[in-house]
Amino acid sequence: QVQLVESGGGLVQPGGSLRLSCAASGSIFGSSRMVWSRQDEGKERDLLASITQGGSTYYADVMKGRFTTSRNTAKNTVYPQMNSLQPENTAVYCCHADQPVLRYWGQGTHVAVSS
Repeated sequence: QVQLVESGGGLVQPGGSLRLSCAASGSIFGSSRMVWSRQDEGKERDLLASITQGGSTYYADVMKGRFTTSRNTAKNTVYPQMNSLQPENTAVYCCHADQPVLRYWGQGTHVAVSS
């Protein structure tokens, strides 16, 4: 049973913006800190940001200032907004739901930044 689904990836030109989304089942969303990360082929995973159930956010330095995330409780969805994208930002972007003893992963959505 799929419980997290990311969408919104695709091809974007350098300097462009993209808004992703991660929809979770209600039972997971309401009890989880939602976390975004990315991984490009052959590279380590980068933590990007997280947002708690209460809406508190954390942004890692890797994309700070160009990555923001919001949370829509009514839709059980988190929305990262990425701006000023560059080719080095090409990766599979994933969300996961963190609970005290469990972690749920989505399948990821690929973002390619190229002219």
